[in-house]
Amino acid sequence: MEKSVLRSMLREKKRALTVAQIESASARLAQALFAHPMYRQANALYAYLSYNQEVRTEAILRQALADGKRVAVPKVFGQEIRFLRFDENTPIALGYKGIPEPTEGELADDLDALVLMPGLAFDPMGHRMGYGGGFYDRFLAGEPHPTIALCYDFQLIPDLPVQAHDIPVDAVLSAPIAEENA
Repeated sequence: MEKSVLRSMLREKKRALTVAQIESASARLAQALFAHPMYRQANALYAYLSYNQEVRTEAILRQALADGKRVAVPKVFGQEIRFLRFDENTPIALGYKGIPEPTEGELADDLDALVLMPGLAFDPMGHRMGYGGGFYDRFLAGEPHPTIALCYDFQLIPDLPVQAHDIPVDAVLSAPIAEENA
């Protein structure tokens, strides 16, 4: 399937999710992440700030801080993302394409940080299809880090089309979407 068709189909599926479905799956994924050895061994976590129907990261950010991890979130600078230190007092505003990002903060430089990867689709080999900007691929090409993706089950695709510059994630955690009672 062509990337543009797949992106469109997955965006539609995500738009159909209810807040309750997103929150329920996000809570299950947060618990799976906290139990994962990569999270438990990490001293730092670089995590995205949730946007639209993405897996929610607010509880993950709070728990990582409570666990004593150094936490950072991305900010777009031109065609690059950089991770800035994050805590409960970090000022956040809508940035690139309306995505929440810190308005200020110290540049993070944790070589051992675990990076939570957003994306539209993932496959069993860890290949990832992002939103088309290439920000994470460029970041990881310059600064390799261990990576985990959090996604809904329908975002797992058996065989994603990949390009040479696509950097796979190390682990993918997924959760089913609960059916809503009518």
